[in-house]
Amino acid sequence: MAHEENGYFTEENSVEVVTSRNAGARSERLKQVMEVVTRKLHEAVKELEPTQEEWMETVQFLTRTGHMCNEWRQEFILLSDVLGVSMLVDAINNRKPSGASESTVLGPFHVADAPELPMGANICLDQKGEDMVIGGLILDTEGRPIKDAVIDVWQANDEGFYDVQQKGIQPDFNLRGIFRTGKDGRYWFRAVKPKYYPIPDDGPVGQMLKALGRHPYRPAHLHYIIKADGFETLTTHIFDPDDPYIHSDAVFGVKESLLAKFELTDDPARARELGFDGKYWKVAHDFVLAPIKS
Repeated sequence: MAHEENGYFTEENSVEVVTSRNAGARSERLKQVMEVVTRKLHEAVKELEPTQEEWMETVQFLTRTGHMCNEWRQEFILLSDVLGVSMLVDAINNRKPSGASESTVLGPFHVADAPELPMGANICLDQKGEDMVIGGLILDTEGRPIKDAVIDVWQANDEGFYDVQQKGIQPDFNLRGIFRTGKDGRYWFRAVKPKYYPIPDDGPVGQMLKALGRHPYRPAHLHYIIKADGFETLTTHIFDPDDPYIHSDAVFGVKESLLAKFELTDDPARARELGFDGKYWKVAHDFVLAPIKS
């Protein structure tokens, strides 16, 4: 039997022996990725010195995570989210120039074919929740308004559920819409005040959070995807700074620059103009798009 060039596998040379087998990898990038992953994984095992039983628990956890994945749910993305990996990958891939709005995670409930609506439309289709009006400007990094910026917005309802989670309860495309700016770069629409909600916690990731003493909640937020010719697409949220979970988002998505002011407003005349019955929430937040790098 031929010996390996780097010798037999031992505790001391484990990384070198395993990675040496990858010399014929189909791409240098794959070879690099597996070298780093193998090295870090072996370092963790050597530091933790797990028992055979503990390692089998790890394998079973990953197996249960895979079994939980289906057309509507991706438990491995959830695992990535609660470990902060999703936000780290987002940060690395969305380094912005000074003054540009920061991004955050897409989330699992975006719907690609939401209807385009006239500016100012009310995206709440079932008249449930506390009325809210949101508006602001879409600007470039020089402070100039951006015409024809396409703003895709969506949010959970006042009970913390998205329409796709409550088929037959919420109307289709409830609390979703697409808007397009005019030459002034201004956007505005009506909605309802969102509420915090738990990420799916009935699977292995939820069990892990409980074992770690962590809650599964995301603070109240609105989602945005903003696109315009010549600019990088911005995927982001705005958050309610007074939410009870604003400092402990289960997926680490909150950034200070994305905190918006939610102002409870008592203006009967303006409320009537907006089609609201009484007090309403007012939110103003501008977004700055980064130019596409040439």
